[in-house]
Amino acid sequence: MGMSITEKIIKAHLVEAGGKPYNPAEQSSSELNLKPGEEIGIRIDQVLTQDATGTMVYLQFEAMHLDSIKTELAVSYVDHNTIQSSPENADDHLFLRTAAEKYGAIFSPAGNGICHQVHLERFGIPGKTLLGSDSHTPTCGGLGMLAIGAGGLDVASVMGGGLFYLKKPRIINIELKGRLKPWVSAKDIALKILEIFTTKGNADTVFEYSGTGLANLDVPERATIANMGAECGVTTSVFPSDDVTREFLEAQQRGDVWRELKADADAKYDDHVVISLSDIEPLAAAPHSPGNIVPISSLVGMRVDQVLIGSCTNSSYRDLKVVAKLLEGRKIHPNVSFGVAPGSRQVFEMLSRDGSIATMISAGARILESACGFCIGNSMAPANNAISLRTSNRNFEGRCGTKTARVYLVSPEIAVVSAIYGRVVDPRMVQELKYPRISRPKVFIADDSMFIKPPANRKEVQIIRGPGIGKVPVNEPLPDVLAGEVTIKVGDKISTDDIIPAGERLKYRSNIENYSRFVFERIDPEFVTRAIKNKGENLHNFIVAGESYGQGSSREHAAMCPMFLNVKAVIARSIERIHLANLINFGVIPLIFERKQDYDSIQQGDRIRIEGIRKAIENDEKIILKNETQNVEISLKTSLTPRQKQIILAGGLSNYITNQNKS
Repeated sequence: MGMSITEKIIKAHLVEAGGKPYNPAEQSSSELNLKPGEEIGIRIDQVLTQDATGTMVYLQFEAMHLDSIKTELAVSYVDHNTIQSSPENADDHLFLRTAAEKYGAIFSPAGNGICHQVHLERFGIPGKTLLGSDSHTPTCGGLGMLAIGAGGLDVASVMGGGLFYLKKPRIINIELKGRLKPWVSAKDIALKILEIFTTKGNADTVFEYSGTGLANLDVPERATIANMGAECGVTTSVFPSDDVTREFLEAQQRGDVWRELKADADAKYDDHVVISLSDIEPLAAAPHSPGNIVPISSLVGMRVDQVLIGSCTNSSYRDLKVVAKLLEGRKIHPNVSFGVAPGSRQVFEMLSRDGSIATMISAGARILESACGFCIGNSMAPANNAISLRTSNRNFEGRCGTKTARVYLVSPEIAVVSAIYGRVVDPRMVQELKYPRISRPKVFIADDSMFIKPPANRKEVQIIRGPGIGKVPVNEPLPDVLAGEVTIKVGDKISTDDIIPAGERLKYRSNIENYSRFVFERIDPEFVTRAIKNKGENLHNFIVAGESYGQGSSREHAAMCPMFLNVKAVIARSIERIHLANLINFGVIPLIFERKQDYDSIQQGDRIRIEGIRKAIENDEKIILKNETQNVEISLKTSLTPRQKQIILAGGLSNYITNQNKS
């Protein structure tokens, strides 16, 4: 039996399987013999961090008493918190630069661009593994990498030479056939996939792409599709490395790193979905979920107040060249606030040199920094009750900075045309609009001079720490009895932004004691007060949630800050992959209702008790929660691997690693 692309990359990097060393000599050369759901440990070639998560990654790296990064490549990007209205962000950037110099990472300062776009352009290599402290790291799957987003503690461990652990994924083959019609783009493919698979139920899954339609999609378009696979909750998305990939890398003047990578003809998949590209129409994700897919035709005529083009999803040269072409000889509607953010310094410079930036400015665009910016809600918040069209990947309620605003996710084509008319337009129905065809650049500007490489004398580098940089909190070993209060009960699809807000609060990310003051601020401003009171009375705090708890960003602060407030367990109907891993890493038990209806048998404020929790976890025994307030018992379960059990019992990954080093 042949292998898929995913299996080939995993096999080339596999070190452990089922808690035991993996010996490839004992395996068939044409198969990857792993049990479904089995935990595997793989070697990681490259890591990336960004400034919203990177400060904690490097603080955790230090806390492990490590002195040098062990991966082939590590890049520390500054792309999230580039707004500097107070010193916290600038202090963090200085810490990150000097930490990168000290420990052996390349530092990409503010202005170089968004980590995923830049990594795709300048560092991505087909067949390599990439781990990033950002949920949209799978973007680099667009050129044939196994690129996975993870929590910062996992990334710090890998930087120190550790393995990355995941469950053997289900692999779904998505076969793309044919060619997109005019006015339909890669963003619409990504939205179509969200319509098919939704935002939940796809944990521990990889989307692997194939089909004749790939020849008509360049690497930036593939990257857009891989990027938004994260909204489905999959581990990653992988495209083959083919002639299109080779042409892209040669144009980036990195053709020497190309290698062909494709699935065997007899590769076996867990599922197979065929999508005819010619059948896809322009789509949008309506408020307040990336999975709320509607056809653009259903929105025609709706007023538009703001249009923003950019983010790691749609800020490539191809995307913004389409925008510029459509703006030639036209003006933005006077009622629309219109902004464009090139994804990288490379894209910005190329658009400047070919006159595209001048065209955008003449049309009325605000040219924004090459950064995450509006996507994470740290700038460009719309007016109250405004309608905002954006090319980014998430439209959770309030993420844009305005709770009453309605954000629709659309392609660059739909965004710019709607900005011109001041209302949602289906350009297929407007005779005066001609769809621009954009040629793939033969050569991209390749100027790496702004990357700061570590010096030869790294031992002499002094790391600079601003006053806002705190210490890494450490949990206690799991007690045998958990007893306390349901401090909050929330519903379905709670995002990590709901748990710990980004935007203006993100500047506190390097100090967990300060940042913890804002846990659940958007949902229940009194949560922290209750949690601190319970902690002072030696009562444990518990979070009860519905489906898809912890969706969205990989930001581990959504687990670390509750842990700091003495949250011992999250009890939910389901928990998303990255957040579940982060909870385990910080010793917070992810518990799942055996019967989903038991969610209704527990309320905020209930006093609850779980006895013998250590023994139950060690021996895979049923976990019984006693709701003393309601006088009912509820059965709970976990799906922990043997390694994860030991991490939970130790009180988190840091304690587990310390214990391993002692032994």
